Amino acid sequence: MGHVAVWLQKLLHAGWQNLLTTIIDVVLVSIVIYWLMMLAKRTRAWQIMWGLIVFFVIVLVSDRLGLSTINWLLKLFLPFGPVAIVILFYPELRHALEEMGKWAGWARGFARLPKEDIKTIIEEIASAASRMSEQRVGALIVLERDVGLDDVAATGTELQAAVSSQLLSVIFHPGSALHDGAVIIRGSRIVAAGCILPLSDSVHIGTMIHTRHKAAIGVTEVSDAAVVVVSEETGTISLALEGRLHSGLSEETLAKWLRAIFGDEGKGQKSNLKKTLDVITLRRAGLRS
Repeated sequence: MGHVAVWLQKLLHAGWQNLLTTIIDVVLVSIVIYWLMMLAKRTRAWQIMWGLIVFFVIVLVSDRLGLSTINWLLKLFLPFGPVAIVILFYPELRHALEEMGKWAGWARGFARLPKEDIKTIIEEIASAASRMSEQRVGALIVLERDVGLDDVAATGTELQAAVSSQLLSVIFHPGSALHDGAVIIRGSRIVAAGCILPLSDSVHIGTMIHTRHKAAIGVTEVSDAAVVVVSEETGTISLALEGRLHSGLSEETLAKWLRAIFGDEGKGQKSNLKKTLDVITLRRAGLRS
């Protein structure tokens, strides 16, 4: 109790300005740590972070127990820690910086378009997805949001063409040279086609998920893009968003969800649509909500 009383006395003598500064400092650090944990959750960084915690616990325990040899070997790796952390967490650090960049308010793609144009583009995309679903034609349509996808677009063939249902159907036709890759859409333009997307390595993805869907999830893990996927095997229409895949969508449901993301739907309707998507996903997985 004596130590607590001394600490409180020092705190009171420090002055209200220093006290307020300390509180703000602690709150900001807590918010940053929580934000970083939420970014890392459900990604590879989450497992790496726990691995690092276990590593440091073993170092401390071996030191306390007098296991000098193992402790010496483990401490040999400590000088390489900062470089190793940057390499291991590179995708997550990049994602965190991109999230910070959003606060600057730079508008890209759909954010610059009038609402009527957005509605027309979404209808064209939903119509193309429905048509390809009926014909069992595989498709990957990436809709860029705030995070730029120039590096992904560079892996394909530049088009810079207006978005239309007919053009999307032609691009993904099995006889087309570009049908195997993904289409990148920025605003009202198809920027590139035949693009290569990064595959997701998330441990939460089932073994039954095919390469096309892994690529859709992968690009949403490193950006805020929305990806429309049409399965070549089943004709199922899916939407990848924020590292999750929502399957079994109809043309109408897909259009509503895309309007909620890019259009003028309210937050309440967006929340209801998300619940609908989650229920559809659970049913497709054979689970109960």
